[in-house]
Amino acid sequence: MAQYRKSSPYVGNRRRSKSKFVWVLRVGLTCILIGILWSVYALAQIGSVYRNTAATTAASEPSDVGIILGAAMWGDQPSPGLQERLEQGLADYKAGRFHTFILTGGLDKPDYRYTEAEGMAIYLEQHGVPKEAILLENKATSTYENLKFSKEIMEEQGLTSAVIITHTFHGNRSYEIAKALDYSSPKLSLTETHVLKRVPTILREILAYTKWKIDSVLLAIGWK
Repeated sequence: MAQYRKSSPYVGNRRRSKSKFVWVLRVGLTCILIGILWSVYALAQIGSVYRNTAATTAASEPSDVGIILGAAMWGDQPSPGLQERLEQGLADYKAGRFHTFILTGGLDKPDYRYTEAEGMAIYLEQHGVPKEAILLENKATSTYENLKFSKEIMEEQGLTSAVIITHTFHGNRSYEIAKALDYSSPKLSLTETHVLKRVPTILREILAYTKWKIDSVLLAIGWK
C-alpha cells in the first residue's frame, strides 16, 4: 500500500511566515500610497490659497482688526519669519486696511522675557504704531488657539471684522480654522517668505494641515 509523506512542520511554518510577510508588505505599501496621495492633496490645498477670494479680493471697506498670527521669537526679538508677518501687517495698517492690531502668541520658552504677542508689540511700537492701537493675546500655542482666543477678544471689544496676517503657505489652514470658528467673512493678507527654507517649511505645513483636518473632524463630532 502506498504511503503519503506528511507535510513537514517546518514547511508549514515557512508558508505561514511567507504569507504573513506578504500581508505586512501589502499593508505597508498601501499605507505608503495613502500617505503619498494625502500629501499631494494637502500640498494642493496649501497652494490653492492663490485662488482663495479671501486673499485675492480687495476689501471695499477697512476691517476692524488685523490679526497677526504668532511665530517664533529669537530671545527678545521676533524671528526673521515673524518679522515678515509684522512688516506685512505694518503695510496693511498704513494703507488703512484696519485700525487695530490683535497680536497673538504665547511664551515660546520658560526663560524668555516676552511672549510672541509682546515681542510683536514692541516691534510695532518701535515702527510707529501707537500702543492704543494694539491688543495682546498672550496664551495661544497653536494656530487654532491664535484664532480662537483672538475671536474672544474681538467679541469683548465689540469688533466684528478681521484681516488675518500670515505667510502664504499658512494662509489656507488659517482661513479654514477661522471659518470653523465662525469668523464673519475673514480676509487674508499674506506674505511670501524669503527667510524660511522652503522644503522643511512645506513639510511642516503638510503635517500641520493633516493635524488640523483630524482636529476638524473631532470638533465636528464634539470630541474636542
